[in-house]
Amino acid sequence: MTDTFLPTPSHTVGPFYGYALPFPEGEQIAPKGHPDTIVLHGHVRDGEGDPVPDALLEWWQAAPDGSLPRASGSLRRDPVTGGFLGRNGTGFTGFGRVATDADGHYALRTLPPGNTGLPYLSVCVFARGLLHHLFTRAYLADGADPLLDALPKERRPTLIARPDAHRTYRFDIRLQGERETVFLEFP
Repeated sequence: MTDTFLPTPSHTVGPFYGYALPFPEGEQIAPKGHPDTIVLHGHVRDGEGDPVPDALLEWWQAAPDGSLPRASGSLRRDPVTGGFLGRNGTGFTGFGRVATDADGHYALRTLPPGNTGLPYLSVCVFARGLLHHLFTRAYLADGADPLLDALPKERRPTLIARPDAHRTYRFDIRLQGERETVFLEFP
């Protein structure tokens, strides 16, 4: 008699982000005290509009001059204890990792990206209930862009960060439902 085995079903991602992946000053992409620092903040919400308190967001971006940073420094270790030191405080790595708080809120401090065309940051979303992480973009301006131009007009605002006061932008991420953020699919 031969046994037939069914494939193991996929498991959801998380919720282990709060202790396994964040690192000291992961939200501080811009060197401390840099005069051009901007803050990108918002909430991650589920399909019902409730906050997702344990999501993790990874951010990648171009440097202000448009180059892709090759600097290390995000996960420096203390040579004596082996513990995490955090960033070196001077280098721009173009990478950040931010966990949401109990209200689903996050805040990222960075420099304006110098992308050709519209400036944007790439975002990867990890959250409980997801079988796979999600990719999207946070544009710091509205205008002509191949990705935005390919979207239905009513969906474009989900990728545009709204300017607030004092070099601050608001970018909310909705995982599903009404006003769901546009997520990208890579082959």
